[in-house]
Amino acid sequence: MSHKAGFVNIIGSPNVGKSTLMNKLVGEKLSIITSKMQTTRHRILGIVNDDNYQIVFSDTPGIIDPGYKLHENMMKFVSEAIKDADILIVMTDIYESTEKLKDRIEKLAHLEIPVLVLINKIDQSDAEKLVEQVDAWKLLLPKAEILPISALHNLGADFILPRIVELLPASPAYYGKDELTNRNTRFFISEIIREKILLQFKKEIPYSCEVVVEEYKEEEKIIKIRANIMVSRDSQKGILIGHKGEKIKQLGIASRLDIEKFVDNKVHLELFIKVDKDWRNKEDKLKKYGY
Repeated sequence: MSHKAGFVNIIGSPNVGKSTLMNKLVGEKLSIITSKMQTTRHRILGIVNDDNYQIVFSDTPGIIDPGYKLHENMMKFVSEAIKDADILIVMTDIYESTEKLKDRIEKLAHLEIPVLVLINKIDQSDAEKLVEQVDAWKLLLPKAEILPISALHNLGADFILPRIVELLPASPAYYGKDELTNRNTRFFISEIIREKILLQFKKEIPYSCEVVVEEYKEEEKIIKIRANIMVSRDSQKGILIGHKGEKIKQLGIASRLDIEKFVDNKVHLELFIKVDKDWRNKEDKLKKYGY
């Protein structure tokens, strides 16, 4: 049997379960999962290895209408995901109307690669509504395979990996077989801190923040981490710090606990808030932060 390998890219609207699905398939918590929009900003490659195959997953930002330069750059990731995929997974859920997505999704009907449409959250649906959704997607993407699932409750999810393996092209591995992801430790630490910001703060604060890990130093019994949280305005800095530093203290504790689980070691975490005015609309700043 020849070795198989390929890029499986996941696209869809915000919060339909893309990150939950990829974490189920890869087996690690690689992507931020919260109920707020725009929790995945970068393309994260999660890698599933076997003696006979390698699957490289890309988790993309939700398809949104660009409001900032940042959003435009995030949408470039989505376009790239469609271009370089060997298999494309379109993630939707039982609540999403195909009419709303028609203009963006119709072009996928002409792709030559296999397309899997996963209708998520079927645990929250009845049979009639599910049949309606399946029929609507068959009309929109006639060549695609439609698979109803619940990523959170693992309903139908067991069929996805074997089907992907069947569809993979013959190819040598793209990455070393011991790799889980092409992202480094600093990236995941910054994502953990950003997840805590998303959970702790409301309105535009989380979406105006970028986290940069400036120092990661392993010592004998502890790892010392220093991270900067970049915000767009002075007022946002004050909100993040909070009265007598209460907010940033809470953020630091919550972040440190999760980082300690991730690195499996004691952590000393220092957080600093810095203002980088209007960074979301500046191309040079977006490049600097990896967009």
